Amino acid sequence: MREPWFWRSDSLSARAVTLLLAPAAAVYQAGHKLRWKVTTPATAPLPVICIGNATLGGAGKTPFALLIAKLLVESDVKSAFLTRGYGGALKGPVLVDTQSHNAGDVGDEALLLARHAPTVVARNRPEGAAFAAKTGANVIIMDDGFQNPSLKKDLSILLAGAGERDAPQKTFPAGPFRETVKDASERADMVVSIVSDEGSAEGSQFAAWLAPSKPPTPERVIAFAGIGRPEQFFSLLVNCGYDVAESIAFPDHHRFRDAELDVLKQKAERLNAKLICTEKDFVRLSQSYQPDIAFFPVEMRINNPKALTEKLLSCISAHENAL
Repeated sequence: MREPWFWRSDSLSARAVTLLLAPAAAVYQAGHKLRWKVTTPATAPLPVICIGNATLGGAGKTPFALLIAKLLVESDVKSAFLTRGYGGALKGPVLVDTQSHNAGDVGDEALLLARHAPTVVARNRPEGAAFAAKTGANVIIMDDGFQNPSLKKDLSILLAGAGERDAPQKTFPAGPFRETVKDASERADMVVSIVSDEGSAEGSQFAAWLAPSKPPTPERVIAFAGIGRPEQFFSLLVNCGYDVAESIAFPDHHRFRDAELDVLKQKAERLNAKLICTEKDFVRLSQSYQPDIAFFPVEMRINNPKALTEKLLSCISAHENAL
């Protein structure tokens, strides 16, 4: 999905479109709130840690889920990921197999998560949680589902991007917000600010940022990305010293056609540059094209990992004591 032009614009024409869509946005929000009131959440066999955001599109949920799993492994806690499998055809519950499944089956995020820990795709979250409990994990991590009331969460973590609290809270379809930051914050057990770099984390109790997971090797590149906020990826490359000859944004979760990749390869040859994308984009590429395209490995880092780990272990302990 490509973000509509009027979502983040303050022009007169954008205001007019927003005004026209205001009734639909009000109905959407009313339905969202009603769903939370009438749904009785199921309790999972394992503690559930849920990561979400108030906006549509990229907010860093998947890399933050991987950060949590990494911190828990350091405390000898095994995780299983539970995800809807956005962009995939399988309804599940199904355990993702990186050798036999592709992005068309389970979605790009599930493939990425499955490289690190057992990952279950399920449209029905309670069924998925029961399935995930059979993987030998001690805890379930959801990188989506913050707005889904069907499963009880032991710890809900809201990721809030820079400026989101102060931005006009235009809700879907009039704007990019699933719900207002205020409403989302009231349901969250903790809020993590997503910042551009470590230097911007000062003064925040919890702030996280994307950084290269391996030492970068700057070179001349053509960067392309089909993620929620592609400009963040392009900026990160520049900040790491890459000579970005051209940056090309595709819609979020875009399925790259061979013809598109051929055009990119020709452009790279013409500009004497290499092709580079995100790891999430890379898993959506046809295998025949992967040897010619690099991905830029990133990881989420947080300013207070010890305090976050304590919160994670505390919620796991509380769940076990309640049984």
